Order: sequence, then structure tokens, then C-alpha cells
Amino acid sequence: MRVEALKKPFNASFEHLASDKSISHRCAIFSLLSSEPSVIENYLEAEDTLNTLKIIQALGANVRWDENKITITPPKEIKSTKAKVLDCGNSGTAIRLLMGFLASKQGEFILDGDEYLRKRPMRRITEPLEKIGAVFEGKDKANFAPIKVKGKKLEFFSYDSPIASAQVKTAMILAGLNGKGCKISEPSLSRDHSEKMLSAMGASLSVDESKDGKIKIEVSPLKSPLKPINMVVPNDPSSCFFYALAAAIIPNSSVEIKNMLLNKTRIEAFKVLGSMGAKIEYKPKNGGYDDTGDVKISYNGRLKAVDVSENIAWLIDEAPALAIAFACADGTSTLKNAKELRVKECDRIAVTVSALRACGIEASELEDGFKITGGVAKSASIDSHGDHRIAMSFAVLGLLCGMEISKSEFIATSFPNFTKCLESLGAVVNE
Repeated sequence: MRVEALKKPFNASFEHLASDKSISHRCAIFSLLSSEPSVIENYLEAEDTLNTLKIIQALGANVRWDENKITITPPKEIKSTKAKVLDCGNSGTAIRLLMGFLASKQGEFILDGDEYLRKRPMRRITEPLEKIGAVFEGKDKANFAPIKVKGKKLEFFSYDSPIASAQVKTAMILAGLNGKGCKISEPSLSRDHSEKMLSAMGASLSVDESKDGKIKIEVSPLKSPLKPINMVVPNDPSSCFFYALAAAIIPNSSVEIKNMLLNKTRIEAFKVLGSMGAKIEYKPKNGGYDDTGDVKISYNGRLKAVDVSENIAWLIDEAPALAIAFACADGTSTLKNAKELRVKECDRIAVTVSALRACGIEASELEDGFKITGGVAKSASIDSHGDHRIAMSFAVLGLLCGMEISKSEFIATSFPNFTKCLESLGAVVNE
């Protein structure tokens, strides 16, 4: 992908930018917990989320499309797929949630993904579930895909997660729902879409937060199928953030995004951008499975440096894009407590720092983050290492100085219309 520098500012408004990826995955998988058809509008039609639909079809669900709406009719019981591989593509969310879901379902299932997903650690899911009877087979004690799941009814279990991870937490919740219940804790609140969605569907699930921020969740086993899902998937803040970033760094520009998810665990990067000086206005709406509303981001002068070390689980996906904001700010910014970035689609700390240096920006790695001194970026050729968020982040920087990005085709895993939306701002993009 080649992105040329913009010749003039933009003022854009998006009704449909990118449907939320996390919620789309959950809609597909959670629909299997009901006995009635679920109806989902605005489901994300990206490679990762379409792969999840294919997987639930292989498990026995019927999926019917009607323009921008899908109806998912769950099977009476989950089919054992045995030797058939369930391809999760590039999605850590899909494979981890499905490991938890299938661990307590009778049958054998093989979960796999692309070359990048095969490098991501899965022991954080398989190890605690093995301790209460789940059976997994795979490379390095089932730490890497492909992983075989030999499902069976699980006993009640307790699990204290050492990290705040929505993927780990949701996998455990699903295992407990399908088994005999569970108690889970995490050191701080991670994305809580699963708790909100499952509670709205009728699951018996309680969440308590202690004074020190530790989260405790108690899950009762399913006594009957849950209510079906009926929702419109909102715009994804992680994807929308790229356009918020563009408005914040391109002089005299602005963007308004309609119907965006405003869950507090998903807009921390917007809060950071605001603390750096960008003008951000929120217009919340009521109702639905989660908090949604409209947001407008406007250029408000050159950004100012900031240190970020809290609520990292709430902005982990936006970290590469925040690095671009740091590179366009006055002063030196740091991101800490983000060691999880080392085990994403690539080592996002190393790759981001290397790419920024290629653009003439002073940047250095920390063990758990990075340190970046803002400057004037120059055009460069960077390797995204097959990471969609790295590719999109540097495409946005390209709006200022021009950029050549390799392996940009992986953008389609989460944001297939990214280029089209970029071009609507006036950008010239050659793929």
C-alpha cells in the first residue's frame, strides 16, 4: 500500500465506518447459547468475523443473510467436528473464546489459524482449564495452534487471572456456563462486553469490583438456553480511532462518527488523545446491550506529550495508533505496563519503534512499552509484519508525509473498507 500526503484538510462524517469486531465475534459465538434464532444487524463483514460465522456453521448453526442483517439459528446440540479444522484466521479473540466454549462440549474439535495466529500463546487458556478437567492437545503443551479440544462436562472451578484480559475472562465464563459454574477474578477491569451481553441474554452472572480495582465474577451454570440476541452492532472504537487520530494530527480537520461504542473500557485511547490536546465531543445515547453514541474529533493545534501507564487493557489495541500521536506531539511521550503488546499479531513494541525510526522519529523500546519524542515524520517504506493495526497506523501517518507499507492486505482481517474510508478524506491510496 502506498499512501500519499493529503493536499488539504478534511471535514468528514461517517454513519457506517467499521462495525465492532469484538461484539461481532461474541454475537456469533453467544448465539449458540440460545435455542432460538438471533438477529444481528451491521455484523462486521471482515475476514476474521466471517471465519467465526463459518465455524459456528460447522458446529451446526444455520446462518442466513438478508442484506445488512443476519439470522443465526443455533443447533439443538453442538456437532463434533473431529478431523475438520475450524479456521480462526488471524483472530485471537475467536480461537480463545472458542477454546473456552468447546472445552465443556462433548466432542472433538481442532482450532487453527494463519501463520501469525500460530505464534500467539494459548497456554493462558489451556492451562487453567486443564486443571479442572479440560483436555487439549497441541504444540508446546497446547500453547500454540493448531490445538485439539476434547470437550467434556467440566466441574465447578475458581480462577485468578494474573492479567486483565477480556479474551481469557470470556473463555472462562463460557466454560463455566456450559459446565458447573465458576468464580473468576482479574487484577483490573478488562473489556466487559461479554458480561453485559450475557447478562442481557439472561445468564446468571454477578460482577463485583473491590476498592483496589480487582474484579470478581461469579457464574452459575446454564439451567436453560439463554434469550436470543437482537441487536445492531455499533461502530468499533478501535477502528474509528484511526480516523480520530487523522483529525487530531491534520491541521484544520475534523471527523464525526455516528453510533460508536462508548463503553468506558473501549474509549481510553480517545481520552488519551483528548488529554494531548485534541478536541473531542461525546453525545451518548441510551438503550441497547452497551453504551453507544456519536463522537466528534477536531484538530486543536499540535498535540502535547503525555505519559500513559494506567488502564492499559482498555487501549491495548490502539497502542500502535497512539504511537503515531506521540510522534506528532511536542515533547517526549511514554507508554508503559503494556507488555501484552509483545504477543499480539507481531511484537508491536519492536515493530512500531523500528517503523518510527525509519520515518526519522526518535523512538526507543521499553520492556513493557515505548518512549517516543515527537518530531517531523518523513516518508518511508515500512514492514507491517502482517499486523493490520500497524499497517493502518502508518497509513494514517502517511496522510502527513506519504508512506509505503508492506503486507497491508491484512487490514482486511478487521477493517475491509479502511482504504475506501481513507480515500473519502481525499487521500490517494495505491494498493
